[in-house]
Amino acid sequence: MQSPLIEEILTPRLVLVSITPESIHAEQSADGDFRLLGQGIGCTIHPEWPPIHWEPHVLTFMLNQFATHPDQIGWHRYVALPGPSGARTLIGCLGAFGKDDPLTCEIGWGILPSFEGRGYATEGMRALIDHLRADTRITSFIAHTFPSLHRSIRVMEKCGLVFDGNGEEPGSIRYRLLLQP
Repeated sequence: MQSPLIEEILTPRLVLVSITPESIHAEQSADGDFRLLGQGIGCTIHPEWPPIHWEPHVLTFMLNQFATHPDQIGWHRYVALPGPSGARTLIGCLGAFGKDDPLTCEIGWGILPSFEGRGYATEGMRALIDHLRADTRITSFIAHTFPSLHRSIRVMEKCGLVFDGNGEEPGSIRYRLLLQP
């Protein structure tokens, strides 16, 4: 059963389900069995979960973000794909968080290998960016990647971000979407 705090953003092919501190705790305590996470966000968990580049410390980071910036709870979302009879499967994750400057919002995503190359990352990120544009505090969106990750760069470009210099990690690059005041 879904929590009443869980919000969703609908796109033509995706349901973006917001996560909560409770769903993060469910994932942290999963120990490889993610059924509780699926129950909490109303979906089944694909066998490839979590994404290959997922780093468990990100869950702790998100919990800290929620504690420090409770107004950003709706910014972090998972991607669930509607199935033929209303069933949904968790195929990846995406989200955003405020940086040191609360007017800059960093976005990121990860799609499971079986679902890559189908436009889900672009569709999900466009929907999340459009949703977050309502927060008038945000003046820009940024994302980081590595020059060799051409698919990530293409997602950023399709979402309107442009090259903006070196990223925070050595060898990474940053893309930015400036919003009009």
